[in-house]
Amino acid sequence: MVLDTTDVRGLAEFYRQLFGLVYRPGDEPPPAGEPDPLGSDWLVLRTPEGASCLAFQQVEKLPEAAEGWPAGPVPQQLHLDTTVPTVEALEAAHRRALELGARELLDRTDDPEEPLRVYADPSGHPLCIFVAP
Repeated sequence: MVLDTTDVRGLAEFYRQLFGLVYRPGDEPPPAGEPDPLGSDWLVLRTPEGASCLAFQQVEKLPEAAEGWPAGPVPQQLHLDTTVPTVEALEAAHRRALELGARELLDRTDDPEEPLRVYADPSGHPLCIFVAP
């Protein structure tokens, strides 16, 4: 899966930290202060076991999901769903997502059948985190 973004390194770092992923060999960030040519074009994240997971591609501009998504000016597009096992884990994931730069679009934690939260990642892509034991 490839996500378009106006900030390749920034979005890769968001998902790397949120999901505990690792860079494909050669895609790691350069030392501080060094140029980052890959970080402005294309990067790949893998699972710690080595399976390719997410890639990020530079684009000039990108419409962002807005509050109330999937309704609104930006239609439902590709979005990521991820699960956690408990409501407590959902709250921890919520805090972590916000710390990393996500913007909350919907809070449905009071839904007894499927508590969930919807965010816009730092590039504006919708991201859903819900409880699925």
